[in-house]
Amino acid sequence: MPPTITAFESSPDRGRGQARDMRVRWALEEVGQPYDVRLVSFEDMKAPAHRARHPFGQIPTYEDGDLALFESGAIVLHIAERHAGLLPDDANARARAIAWMFAALSTLEPPIVDLGMAMLFERDRSWYEERLPVLKDRVRIRLGELSRRLGDADWLDGAFSAGDLMMVTVLRRLSASGLLDEYPDLSAYVARGEARPAFRRAFEAQLAVFMAASKGS
Repeated sequence: MPPTITAFESSPDRGRGQARDMRVRWALEEVGQPYDVRLVSFEDMKAPAHRARHPFGQIPTYEDGDLALFESGAIVLHIAERHAGLLPDDANARARAIAWMFAALSTLEPPIVDLGMAMLFERDRSWYEERLPVLKDRVRIRLGELSRRLGDADWLDGAFSAGDLMMVTVLRRLSASGLLDEYPDLSAYVARGEARPAFRRAFEAQLAVFMAASKGS
């Protein structure tokens, strides 16, 4: 049987491919692994059955036989280690690709998420206008460092890897801020990721869920 992942029944990203199940879908598409999807509501996510899979009541989760995983990075790493195509064969290059996965989640994503949450939920707060430039500058620092490292290369370390997959999905969260436009090399990097056939298949699959939910509401 194919593995089963969980995804939002009605995604708050409105079909833009930013929910974290997108990372898992993309990884599975890259390695050619069929998968099933269990759609969950926000109520379902807090129920005991789902918390048994994800103790923090979030998505995505991954189930394959007697293995149940949570956290998108851990799931993508598991997929990459089990299937060819997302990690290099060379041991050192493989370690570097995994390091880039951690960098995407631990170094780039936190300030990007902080900025996104402020833009979504703090616009009516008295401190918003003063805090926003601080949050943007924190993101710019990381983007500048990443831009210098990427240079004129297509991918972060040779061929496309799970490190690029995670980094592209993190950078896509900046779409509403306009910050990525300040770094043409990073914008082009994200566009290369989005142009991959596996990304397009994953994106369309996630979009179809949103469209179906919209028609049913």
